[in-house]
Amino acid sequence: MSTATEPRKSTRGKAPAGEKLADWADGRVGLYTLAKANMRKVFPDHWSFLLGEIALFSFIIVLLSGVYLTLFFVPSMGEVEYTGSFAPMQGVMMSEAYASTLDISFDVRGGLLVRQIHHWGALLFVVGIFVHMMRVFFTGAFRKPREINWVFGFLLLVLAIFTGLTGYSLPDDLLSGVGIRFMEGAILAVPVVGTYLQMFLFGGEFPGHDIIPRFFIAHVLLLPGLMVALVVGHLILIVYHKHTQYAAPGRHNDNVVGMPFLPVYMAKAGGFMFMIFGVIAMIAATVTINPVWVLGPYRPDQISTNAQPDWYLGFSEGLVRMMPGWEWVIPGGYTLNFGLLVPLAVFPAMLAVIGIYPFFESWVTKDQREHHIAQRPRNNPTRTGIGMAWLTAFFIAMVAGGNDLWAINFHLSINAITWFCRIGFFVLPVLVFFATRRVCLGLQRRDLEKVLHGRESGIIKRLPHGEFIEVHEPLPQDRLYTLVAHEQHKPAEIGPATDENGVRRPINPVERVRVRLNKSYYGEQAQIYKPTVEEYRELTEGHGDHH
Repeated sequence: MSTATEPRKSTRGKAPAGEKLADWADGRVGLYTLAKANMRKVFPDHWSFLLGEIALFSFIIVLLSGVYLTLFFVPSMGEVEYTGSFAPMQGVMMSEAYASTLDISFDVRGGLLVRQIHHWGALLFVVGIFVHMMRVFFTGAFRKPREINWVFGFLLLVLAIFTGLTGYSLPDDLLSGVGIRFMEGAILAVPVVGTYLQMFLFGGEFPGHDIIPRFFIAHVLLLPGLMVALVVGHLILIVYHKHTQYAAPGRHNDNVVGMPFLPVYMAKAGGFMFMIFGVIAMIAATVTINPVWVLGPYRPDQISTNAQPDWYLGFSEGLVRMMPGWEWVIPGGYTLNFGLLVPLAVFPAMLAVIGIYPFFESWVTKDQREHHIAQRPRNNPTRTGIGMAWLTAFFIAMVAGGNDLWAINFHLSINAITWFCRIGFFVLPVLVFFATRRVCLGLQRRDLEKVLHGRESGIIKRLPHGEFIEVHEPLPQDRLYTLVAHEQHKPAEIGPATDENGVRRPINPVERVRVRLNKSYYGEQAQIYKPTVEEYRELTEGHGDHH
């Protein structure tokens, strides 16, 4: 038997509106549980982590400034007569896209500043991604379980390059028009299908009337939407996998040592974002970039001097300038323009090397463990050498992309610069690879001396029998831990040629190649034996003498 009772009235005061809203949200999306699990999440602290934050915050600034510019830009190639406030251009026939760009620069309040913030922010965004990826590469932070996150970052870099290309082309000024013409020539160099691709993209003969509207849709909708999705996925995986951290006492694969997300990390990140915005705004207010009013509208019969793309496409231009203008006419009347076809193939190949490298190293090393401690670049000389070789090839291509400016400003022969780049593109990366490996091995030897004998104090001591020696001081424990906190890998072996019954054992040729590559990573020529943390404890147990 039961009796009904009236609900007891609460004696508490009326809840604030904010608390009611929080209770309402928690009952529907689990707000409290979500906040409890993530608001106190620990993030490690190191200056190099700011490189990724530079890319993230620059991306946010680019998005916000782009929304403002979209309100005033007219993505049309319809021809109009300019009647705006910029007197030198009045009466000139131009596209609506170029006219609206002039209006943004001279008639919209704050338009020129926002336009320059957008352009400089985009350049800094690509720089941030590029340098952040190099940090991840050289420290091995792409290893399991972060291979997918590396691919996300790589795709962000590729999309940022093409987003920059489409945005750079929207004003329809003389410089961007020449860039679009260059792109059209590269598309036409594709055998058999090049003309079809050109017609599909431009909607007819160059320049047509569709390229600016199509670039506008790609620049403000398609590419940014994909990039936002990749950024969100990238951040989710960072939270899920936890952040890599550098070796130090108390840090290992099973923990994260750092600051909580709220309030410490959030406050630092917020302040850093405003600093980045301040730097970009200062540069935009004092350094002019892409002055379209100086160049004038695009005309097919004109070309601008000192024409250079933005830095992230400079190496693609350099590939074209390095390549000789070879052409073959094959049966059927098809012309193969190797002067554009080869650079068109090398350009994505250079980028693809970055994207697939984590999977290549995983195959070579057969390392399926999770890694949450970043490596010191010197402890993996082969990977460090490969990275420096790639950067050398990239730099040589960049130099070739500006060979005319190098020749003019330094009074050099443009042919000499071109031939230097042609030869250096193949020779210098190899030399840099071996030089980098030797430098890393030298640094490993120095670390070994410091671990075993301590730091040179600069104090000379004379022994009783007359010998002079330099006194060595023991390293601080945190520094010592950093030098010994690494793994000493053993190179892979191909195994015996015959099995236990004396029968010749078949060996896969691919496995032979893998073992040989593995020795290039972990063999005698690629690492110096240094004690690990456990080995050092055994080695120094009962010995505290440093001379």
